[in-house]
Amino acid sequence: MSDTTAQPGSAAKPAPRTPGPVLAARLRHPRTWLWAVGTVLLLAFPFYLDRFWLQAGLFAMAAAIGAIGLNLLTGATGQLSLGHAFFLAVGAYGYCVLAGEGGTENGHELSGLGLPSWLAAVLAVLLAGAAGGLFSPIASRLRGAYLGIATLALIFIGQHVLFNAGSLTGGYNGRAVPPLSVFGFGFDDTEVTVAAVPFQSAEKLWYAALLALLLSALFARGVLRGRPGRALNAIRDHRIAAGVMGVPVARYRAGVFVLSSMYAGLAGVLLALVFQRTVPEYFGMVLSLEYLAMIVIGGLGTVAGAVVGAAFVSLLPQLLTHYSDSLPLVSAPGTGGLAPGEASRYLYGAAVVAAVLFLPGGLTRPMKNSGEKK
Repeated sequence: MSDTTAQPGSAAKPAPRTPGPVLAARLRHPRTWLWAVGTVLLLAFPFYLDRFWLQAGLFAMAAAIGAIGLNLLTGATGQLSLGHAFFLAVGAYGYCVLAGEGGTENGHELSGLGLPSWLAAVLAVLLAGAAGGLFSPIASRLRGAYLGIATLALIFIGQHVLFNAGSLTGGYNGRAVPPLSVFGFGFDDTEVTVAAVPFQSAEKLWYAALLALLLSALFARGVLRGRPGRALNAIRDHRIAAGVMGVPVARYRAGVFVLSSMYAGLAGVLLALVFQRTVPEYFGMVLSLEYLAMIVIGGLGTVAGAVVGAAFVSLLPQLLTHYSDSLPLVSAPGTGGLAPGEASRYLYGAAVVAAVLFLPGGLTRPMKNSGEKK
């Protein structure tokens, strides 16, 4: 028989934790089932929804990626940026130039490097990050309204370049976007039948956008929950105290500005692929304000808030346009009256005011608090 009596002075080893009770507790939590049902629905949507709804969802996912990047900068770090649309334009047009073959379009001799489209997408994101890196010395030294005014200058510079650099952007009418191709598989309108359902560009891009959003959200969540996130929150709450504790304030501000620019670049690439044509007028001041509305409505400093706010702001004008015939006070574009785009801006403007007054944490904060034990 073995001696099971503990020797004097020896520490008793704790019993190993079994994953059974923890797993059972998670399975009983409603949020687990909500995530499971949501995942199944997102994967099944391309088999049942028509092109309009798929494109609306793609716009929302692209906006969510850009909003996550802006939330890292503004929500987590407290750095106001009004130039987010500039970095979306860098990503969108960078992809077009890098992947395009060149040629003549709308009277402009377009330039293009003809790189593989998957490589062009990666380089376009890095190009947006490089553009943010060039501006990061300013971002590391300014804060608040001063940084907001400085980033506002990026919008005016970007609009001037987009409208006048015809060989790169195609001028006022923009330029066509080369379809994405990954190792021979094209995300274009070439029909591919999957389970008796014809898949075209919208259906194919759906899964690519879903994967990009998932990876972007997981990375941002890891940043916010780790040591960098605590440092960013310390800079936001009290910059001087963070510096006294040893946080390199200027370096973190510059780094998060570059990271936010890369998120915007990825969103710009995805928007270009969905639109299939880039137009300079789209990447203006209104787009930057819409992104600010997304993070305020959804919730500052959270990944879920960026996603929820992006879905609200990006889907609202499309839904109003789609149902303009049956909605009061809203008329179809070009028919007079209140256009869907104007109505949507009034509505999410009112949502911003309501969020500031009644839900300072955004729409996701009540959902977060509801799951906590009091």
